[in-house]
Formats: sequence, C-alpha cells, structure tokens
Amino acid sequence: MNARLTERAHPVPLNQSPQDLPVNGAAELTVIVPTFNESANVAELVRRLHIALRGLQWEVVFVDDDSPDGTSDAARSLALQDPHVRCLQRIGRRGLSSACVEGVMASSAPFVAVIDGDLQHDETLLPVMLASMKRENVDVVVGSRYVSGGGMGTFAEHRVSMSRLATRLSRLLIPASLQDPMSGFFMTRREVFVGSVRQLSGMGFKLLLDLFASSSRPLRFIEVPYTFRERVAGESKLDNQVAWDYLMLLMDKLVGHIVPVRFIGFALVGGIGVAVHMSVLATVLAVGGVAFTGAQTIATLVAMTFNFALNNLLTYRDKRLRGLRWLSGLASFMALCSIGALANVGVARFVFENDGRWALAALAGILIGVVWNYAVTSLYTWGPSSRRKGRPRRQNHESVAFVAARLDEPHA
Repeated sequence: MNARLTERAHPVPLNQSPQDLPVNGAAELTVIVPTFNESANVAELVRRLHIALRGLQWEVVFVDDDSPDGTSDAARSLALQDPHVRCLQRIGRRGLSSACVEGVMASSAPFVAVIDGDLQHDETLLPVMLASMKRENVDVVVGSRYVSGGGMGTFAEHRVSMSRLATRLSRLLIPASLQDPMSGFFMTRREVFVGSVRQLSGMGFKLLLDLFASSSRPLRFIEVPYTFRERVAGESKLDNQVAWDYLMLLMDKLVGHIVPVRFIGFALVGGIGVAVHMSVLATVLAVGGVAFTGAQTIATLVAMTFNFALNNLLTYRDKRLRGLRWLSGLASFMALCSIGALANVGVARFVFENDGRWALAALAGILIGVVWNYAVTSLYTWGPSSRRKGRPRRQNHESVAFVAARLDEPHA
C-alpha cells in the first residue's frame, strides 16, 4: 500500500482503538535518536520534541556511541530533570543502524520513530506521522524529501546527485514506489521492526532500506513530505566510508546469504590492489634503472601495504588497528599473504598441468589465494588477539542477530 500525504498541520483527532491507547501513562511513542558528537544539539532537540509532541505520551532515547564530546553526559543530565528522556551509551560499538536497533529493542512503546540528532529532520511531522499510521493502518510512515511538497533544502548539488544515485541502486532491493528509501526519518510499529530484526544487516546509515529489504512480507507504507534542514551545530558524519557501508549493505542483502559480506569487501580491495600493483610496476620500469625482479618486488610491497591499509580502514573498520599495532598488523598481513601467493601459484600450476586451460588455472589460483588470505588474516591479523581488550570498535559488519543477542547484557 502506498499513499502520499501532503498534510502539514497538527493531526486531526483520532478514533483510537483500545490497543492504540497507552496503559498506565506508559509511552505510546519512542523517538530513537542515534548520536555521535551531538552534545550541542541534545537540549534543543528535546525542547522541540516537547513542543511537537504536546498532548502525546512519548519518550526519547538517545543511543550514543561513546561520543568524546560528552553527548551521553548531556542526555543523562536532561534525563535527571525530564522523565521523557533516556540515554543508552554504547561502549565498543559504533554505527547508526545498529544504534537504532538497540534503541528500538530497549523500548516498549507500540510505535517507534527514528530521527537524526542534528536537527535536520522536521520533528513537527511526528504527530502527523503517528496519526497517519493509525488512520491508514500502515507498517511504516516515511519522512520523504522526494514526494510533492518535500525537498532537499540547501543540500549541495553533488550530495543531492549522490543521494539520487543511491536511491536508484536501492531499486535492486525494494519497491520502486517508495520514493525516498534513503530517508533516515521514519516511524514504524514496534512489532513490524521486531519481526525483521534478526534479518537486518545493521550496517551503515540506511536502516529504512535495510528494514524494507529484510521484511518477510511487503511492508505497507505512506510517505509524508518534509524539507531537509541545514545542520544547526556539530559536523556532518558523511564521508567516503558511508558510501562503502552503503555498497556493503546492498551486497549483503543481495548475496550475503551465500557469501560473507566482509569477504566481498576483502575481494574488492584485492581487485583494486591488482590495479595498484600494475601501475607501480609500469612506473618503476618506465623510470628505468631497475630490473624486472626488483620492480616486481617494489610493486608487490606497495600493493600489499595498500591492501592492508584499505582493508584496515574499510573492511575491518570495526577491528581497526592503530599505532604500533598497525605496523605489527602490516607485518602479519604481508607474511600471511605471501603464503597465499605460494598457494595461488601452486594451485594454478596443478590445474594447468591437468587441464591445460591457462585462464581456468589462473582463476583457480586467484580464488584459492583470496580465500586463504581472507581466512588467515581475519583470524590472525584482525582476530581477537590483535585487539587490546576494551578497544572501542566501529561498525559491526555482521548480522544484527549478534546485536539483538547482546541486548540482554548490561550496558555501560
């Protein structure tokens, strides 16, 4: 079901059924706000929510990824004075989508909304979204920038283009009738979210896309227009890693049930590393004065260093090595991948001698080499022994079933 709403005023009175009514003053709506370095916006967002949600029974849960700017302290200070405010401070985990998952699972409200902490989403639409969800009997209400009446505001043109490209790519997973699948501003019924939580990837920033792609049935939805605002305080979290996370999310939903998404990332980095190797080799040979064996050695060392650095930055960002551990990780990576290179050559030679097709032999060698390198570096270079106990980790690229299972553990 897909309908578009254009109403912008306060919601009309509702004919609430008994199951819609809150019990004993409990929150009917939980607003989930994932945060990282948003301390300057916490108090203002709560003030705006009080105005927008007047007359409703609600709570706001700030899920903070251990912000160094004291975001969780700011939220807890408000919570001491305001019973509408709660804070979950995550230690050793980071990522917008997984933060939202933990926030929803910590709520008992029948309706949950996700909104950014940077004040760029229009909180005045929350009552409209809640009223629409009840009246239309839908699963999700999406705050949309791309339906009539919505807009991107003063967003830079190149970022608008990137958003539209990401939207087109999302058509691989979700219905084309959803105009803004990249929206980070939406509301859903808690039972709908819980029904899909163990299928969620929990990767990156696009939880709405993940929710639609993970549901066992088509979700009924409507879209409410809003105009994206300028950030009030703090800094944007958008960077190249966001694009990588989005690509990995798409890959996970498309083939993650067959191939681990981290292996896909590792293989993609390896492919880029081949191009780096060939470029360095050609450059060194063109300069002259270096024999092929020497040039090949230089190119191999540069490519290995490049592969390690990029994997450490992207593929294993949740286990990222820093300082002296970066250097020891590089040494481990080179040693283990050297064994993989020998396995590559050995398998390729065996296949060629028995089959005679050089292309098939080369592919077999490459496959064995990549699988070996991925397996052993995951275990030794970025394995548990490579991290100091308690080191904060970044985005978890595994199933959200892992996150859901951890919800019974005490949080710091």
